[in-house]
Amino acid sequence: MHKKRDLIFLIISSLIVAALGHLFFISEWFQDRYMVGPNDGLQQMVTFKKLLYGQYTTGNFFYSYEFGLGGGTYSQLAFYFSTSFMFMLTAALVYLLQAAQLVGPADTLFWANAAVFVSIVRLAIIIAITTYLFRYMKCNWMPAFTGAAIYGLSAIYFRHATYWEFFTDAMLWVPILVFAVEKIIREARGGWFIGAVAVTLFNNFYFAYVNLIFILIYIIFRWKIQLEENETNRLRQLKMYVVSGVLGLGISAVSFVPAVYGYLNNHRPPYSQEIPLFNWDNILFNSRFVIIPALFLILLFLFSLYKNRTFRLFAALSIIFILLHFTPIAASAFNGFSAPQYRWEYLLSFTIGACVAFGLKEIDKISKRQLSRASIVVTIVYLFTIFMDKKISIISELSFAVLTMMVITILLLFMFILGKDRVRLILLYTGLLIIPIVFANVFQYGLSVPGKVDEVSKNHLRSEDYNGEEQRQIIQQIKDRETDPFYRIDWKVGSFNNTPIVQNINGMSVYGSILNKHLLYFYLYDLNIDMGRESVSRYATLGNRANLYSLLQGKYMIREKDNSSPIPYGFNKIIESENYIVLQNKNILPFVRTAKMLFSEQEMKHTSVLAREYAMLEGAIVQDKNNAAIPKKQNIIDTAALETVNASYNDNKLSVTDDKGGINILVDEIHPETKDFYIRFHLENLAADQGFTLKVNDYKTTRKSNQSVYKTYDDNLTIRVAKADKIKIRLPKGDYILKDLALYQENYSKLEQAKKQATETKKINWQDNRITITYNNQNNDNLMILPIPYEKGWEVKVNDKKQAVKKVNYAFVGFPIEKGINHVKLIYYPPYFGTALVITLISLILSVVSWRRARGKGPLSR
Repeated sequence: MHKKRDLIFLIISSLIVAALGHLFFISEWFQDRYMVGPNDGLQQMVTFKKLLYGQYTTGNFFYSYEFGLGGGTYSQLAFYFSTSFMFMLTAALVYLLQAAQLVGPADTLFWANAAVFVSIVRLAIIIAITTYLFRYMKCNWMPAFTGAAIYGLSAIYFRHATYWEFFTDAMLWVPILVFAVEKIIREARGGWFIGAVAVTLFNNFYFAYVNLIFILIYIIFRWKIQLEENETNRLRQLKMYVVSGVLGLGISAVSFVPAVYGYLNNHRPPYSQEIPLFNWDNILFNSRFVIIPALFLILLFLFSLYKNRTFRLFAALSIIFILLHFTPIAASAFNGFSAPQYRWEYLLSFTIGACVAFGLKEIDKISKRQLSRASIVVTIVYLFTIFMDKKISIISELSFAVLTMMVITILLLFMFILGKDRVRLILLYTGLLIIPIVFANVFQYGLSVPGKVDEVSKNHLRSEDYNGEEQRQIIQQIKDRETDPFYRIDWKVGSFNNTPIVQNINGMSVYGSILNKHLLYFYLYDLNIDMGRESVSRYATLGNRANLYSLLQGKYMIREKDNSSPIPYGFNKIIESENYIVLQNKNILPFVRTAKMLFSEQEMKHTSVLAREYAMLEGAIVQDKNNAAIPKKQNIIDTAALETVNASYNDNKLSVTDDKGGINILVDEIHPETKDFYIRFHLENLAADQGFTLKVNDYKTTRKSNQSVYKTYDDNLTIRVAKADKIKIRLPKGDYILKDLALYQENYSKLEQAKKQATETKKINWQDNRITITYNNQNNDNLMILPIPYEKGWEVKVNDKKQAVKKVNYAFVGFPIEKGINHVKLIYYPPYFGTALVITLISLILSVVSWRRARGKGPLSR
């Protein structure tokens, strides 16, 4: 009865503290402003939730044609929410609420509205679980809850919850993993470790990596610092960690294996910049990642507390993590030895919370003299930090607020030390809880106003800057005139590459950390498609190249009326509204295409990108040997003249002396049937840290700074421009490497011929992850090509015979077909899903057997 009452009290207390910790964003919610970041929060968090919720509630767990050019969402979105327990629980609740007609459609506005309430529940769970862990480790109730609250109410929780919500899920598993380790050490029980490893690996492979590094460090420290008299010996512990860890890994396989494959099938250029050894960050006043509480510092300088071995353990871990905070090398190591990212700091918040809990447990043993000394030292540390940091002033609001919290903390501790009665004890813990609650709300204000989170409002989410009424109406007009379900619309709002998901269209852009590497190679290297913005984590549009639009179902394009960018060949205006126009591609090619002429990918390496487009129009580019002559396209750059404009150009170095400088390419020999030019060149900015805008006639694109972690390091550009006597390349003032200039003429005869010869296939059905096609191969072609991105997981049967799915046209699905009628069945499951599912089931069975044997004092028992 007492345990049940204590549990209810813990849950209620955790919910109250979590809600009080969100008071700022709750007040913002009443004003239709949301706990969602203006960049990734809107572009990814609420957007991917909308996409996945729509899939999961219709029974589609694996693939979406709406995800960019199409993709396996189970593996590519495992970094976000596709395997997140918190999202699944939230989605189940929303589904029930919708069934009861208590909530409306789960669009991006809905998920933005729900963000603060999901965060409150998550934080309450974090506090409750962490409190239970500290209680298990023999900490009293009030200090355990206070330490857990300091962990949960940390700066990094609210930073992550606001900008990258799924990051905060990692904070759930840290106390569970520590609890599981303690179960092995104290009771020789491995069941909890199996479960903890399983949920950690299943939920998110990235943060599983971070958390398991932490738990390895924790185990090493626990071997050095023994907390109980009769702990399991180390060799036995090691065996249990290995056996339980392997079983946990096996249980997670159905999620972990496809997620890791998605990560490995991504493309991210190696981080080539030098990582400094040290980086200053003021963790007492204004760090973006972690603010060290004054209470922790005071306890750290109460040296008699180190007699408590649990306090000593967490103090040592905290000191080490504080030191690691100041080296970007640690941030790189926790990020897979890539670019330094300070996502791991919640581990420091956890050890600080634990240190506070076990320090407060012994607070009644502290003398006034000890507290006086510690308070003086901590005050000096704060004042010295202000003096050393030139960015803050002692009379600033920030300094006043932080120093005030420090003084209040000291006064609360003195108040208790001088009396040590129950009333003062309650006042002490009440005050110590109020301080992090106040801090959390002040930090939220800092996110909202300086961080521009306050711009994410209901009005913004219904505006033309995100998902406007006029945009929705013009999209509906396109849908009303279409019967083909596979057409794509080239459209996004500004730089929001996930606009197609938000507005329920099949688009041509996506933004995500894990994408199909074959598509990224297709854009960056194989076809040199400029996206209008350099980035390794997104792709968009097709560089106004008509051949590619026709091949990849790019039937429509929406443009703002004031957009002066060139329009691809063959697109004609069909719809007009007050601010937008819709253009339709008259040369769209069928969704199902077949080919007899095959061109070798290896041999196509030595051709121009325009020749590669021709090969895809005439047949298909394959990894096997070719059976057709490689298309050629003449480079006419030698017939053109170059002239500089506010610049000098010698030995491939272009020095621009004016913001509108560069070179002109003067073209004399233009074929009368030429419609467009393809201009190709290699361009590097020699500035150490400067992004820039490149203009080629009316076309404009941006390039990243050499210091950007999102730079592609692919400096070979191909720009399509309308036919003109003069091609003007313009750059801002600076020095550049400009070389390998090439110029090609395009008359689109190949495209128009392909359009004339095209045969529509009427019998196509796509349901979730299954496609059926009936095709009459009257031309005796030997390959079928679909504009579906190639990725491991697709299987195909043709006339009930299994065929190999091939990567054709660099990044798309192709497979052999027979003469005459072909009944095609394609199905997609995440890579290795069947094998991983079997491993999961076997591991579950073995875990149950091990648990039952442990109860009977088997190999996993004492």
